[in-house]
Amino acid sequence: MPIEAVIFDMDGVLVDSEPYWLASREEFARDLGKEWTDADQRLAMGRNTIEWAQVMRERLNLDWPVETVMADVIRRVKLHYDERMPLRPGALEAAHLAAKHFRVALASGSPTEIINHVLRLTGLDQIFETVVYGDDMPNGKPAPDIYLETLRRLGVPAERAAGIEDSGNGIRSLHNAGMWIIAAPSPDFPLAPEVAALAHRQITSLEDFSVELVQNITQRL
Repeated sequence: MPIEAVIFDMDGVLVDSEPYWLASREEFARDLGKEWTDADQRLAMGRNTIEWAQVMRERLNLDWPVETVMADVIRRVKLHYDERMPLRPGALEAAHLAAKHFRVALASGSPTEIINHVLRLTGLDQIFETVVYGDDMPNGKPAPDIYLETLRRLGVPAERAAGIEDSGNGIRSLHNAGMWIIAAPSPDFPLAPEVAALAHRQITSLEDFSVELVQNITQRL
């Protein structure tokens, strides 16, 4: 069955923002005299706003309201964005190319205000047919909710849609939704072998994205 839709994640796929999230969480923890580890970061990656803030409360043993954690970290991330928009190489070209041949959408667990900020600055708000925000979903990745909602809005069945994700939680979310999976991990956050095994294709950069990659994803390697 031919692929009809390509659904992009944002953080780590279109923008190489994971280092910004890592730095912001490390700064947050350091200001409290605590440490934010790589293992902590992997637990938080790909989740919606409330869920990653809850992870931070638990891992850092905080009694702060989750809203306070969210606001503080988002403020730090936006400061990094204001210094430089970290587009991944080939990101804009991949989104525009996909839009010429498939229906395209964005499904991101990033905070809504950051998603909208990035879309406006990059012009991608003119490309995606629909944008589904993780903040609006009852369960964040690795639950399939955000992808199932995106498919519902597009009117496309899972077996005719491919998703592009960088994180373990994101790839598991695509897998749980029954979609075809293109893994595009950030160089700083390589995938665990068991996660990489879930992907139908893996690319090291969106510069390697092509129409043929999507069209041939249903064929065995």
